[in-house]
Amino acid sequence: EELSSIIDNRTWQVVDLSSSHRPIGLKWVFKLKKDASGAVVRHKARLVAKGYVQRAGVDFDEVFAPVARLDSVCVLLVVAAQEGWEVHHLDVKSAFLNGILAEEVYVAQPPGFSIPGREHQVLRLHKALYDLRQAPRAWNSKLDSTLVALGFTRCSEEHGVYVRGEGQHRLLLGVYVDDLILTGVDSNELTQFKEEMKDRFKMSDLGLLSYYLGIEVQQRPGMITLGQAAYAAKLLERAGMSNCNPVQAPMETRLKLSKKSTAPAVDSTLYRSLVGSLRYLIHTRPDISFAVGYISRFMENPTTEHMGAVKHVLRYIAGTLHFGCCYRKGDGNFRLTGYSDADLAGDQDDRKSTSGGAFFLGQSPVAWHSIKQPVVALSSCEAEYIAATSAACQLIWLGQLLGSLYGKAATAAELLIDNQSAIQLCKNPVFHGRSKHIETRFHFIRESVENGKVAVRHVNTDDQLADIMTKPLGRVRFQQLRLKIGIVNIKEHLA
Repeated sequence: EELSSIIDNRTWQVVDLSSSHRPIGLKWVFKLKKDASGAVVRHKARLVAKGYVQRAGVDFDEVFAPVARLDSVCVLLVVAAQEGWEVHHLDVKSAFLNGILAEEVYVAQPPGFSIPGREHQVLRLHKALYDLRQAPRAWNSKLDSTLVALGFTRCSEEHGVYVRGEGQHRLLLGVYVDDLILTGVDSNELTQFKEEMKDRFKMSDLGLLSYYLGIEVQQRPGMITLGQAAYAAKLLERAGMSNCNPVQAPMETRLKLSKKSTAPAVDSTLYRSLVGSLRYLIHTRPDISFAVGYISRFMENPTTEHMGAVKHVLRYIAGTLHFGCCYRKGDGNFRLTGYSDADLAGDQDDRKSTSGGAFFLGQSPVAWHSIKQPVVALSSCEAEYIAATSAACQLIWLGQLLGSLYGKAATAAELLIDNQSAIQLCKNPVFHGRSKHIETRFHFIRESVENGKVAVRHVNTDDQLADIMTKPLGRVRFQQLRLKIGIVNIKEHLA
């Protein structure tokens, strides 16, 4: 079936090998395609190229291809929930086989399928195969030109997002390689676009979006939920903690870890695998952002102390398996708001601070981060100021993306900070004595405030939602903030 698809696509031509080239080998890869519950959907064979033997400048030039960030996907879903739109899912079959190659590339004949009497010849590729270095680039160029021909405009803020039409005819499209998510006002417009794409590619219409990049999506009138319960359950099973005792918070209060730990070492490969898997879980679980970011600092030489912190996070996941983001249709207050916070010298080894940010459209969380600052701050004011600059950059980008989706100019977003000195530093360019040592790039927020792109406002520390991104909190405070940032038990919520 795979080989017939390739031949029908006119992917290659049988030729004699050019003396200036060498053929790239091919191999078969077999895979079980499963749904969110782990049930086998179909058996799949894929013919892939051994792209690791390709040489830059000979077999390929450019390899980069843009995909939609998950922040952008969240924005699309929040807009759909707010407007009451349905979100549909399309998949392009053998997507990379549609990409037209600009380079001269030769491959060997497929194992087990050599052409009788022509075994000595090779295949010159006209279109890409999977695992060729330039395959993603070729496919993206083909898809982009197709969408532009269909009247779509690519967002300048996010090259994986496209917009077409105005008013009742508006369509929004998010692209992640061969997965397309589509939403819009008019169901007839959605149907028309699907037919237009089926005329050009072999497409699978997966209906309403329910499973996307390992994320479980459930749609109800005026509400969309995102969760990763199946993914989290597999992670717990792999870690041998499926039946562990759950805990109420992902990290112990006032826990301090160091890279100089004298505790016995543990398997670094297992540690990195668990932490990497937890990092993917952050896409729907902002409540574990700080804890996972913190344990990520010790992947070089992990010890039993560090592994204990990882297991504590997993125990928290076990007790909150069905938690995730919930996007609801709001009451008309659909404003973009950001919260920025920072601790002071929280890292035991280099005394750097942690920046935390949470960003909301109405009451729905669309982006969040918890990252260690690149420099050592001399005061809490400076740490908050550096965190505010990072938050302002994200907030401006989100505002511009939202403006593109609605076809309007970006409006000033509100950034809430709980440190009055940092707010004054954002607004007052004459604070030289206290700020002259701060790196120039962190003064970006001053210009943003002056130009009206960001409106900085004070918020009480008790209402600072980004506090959950900067430090381990006690159970009561943690659970209060978890609810405020929009994390709910999806299973109970939809019951």
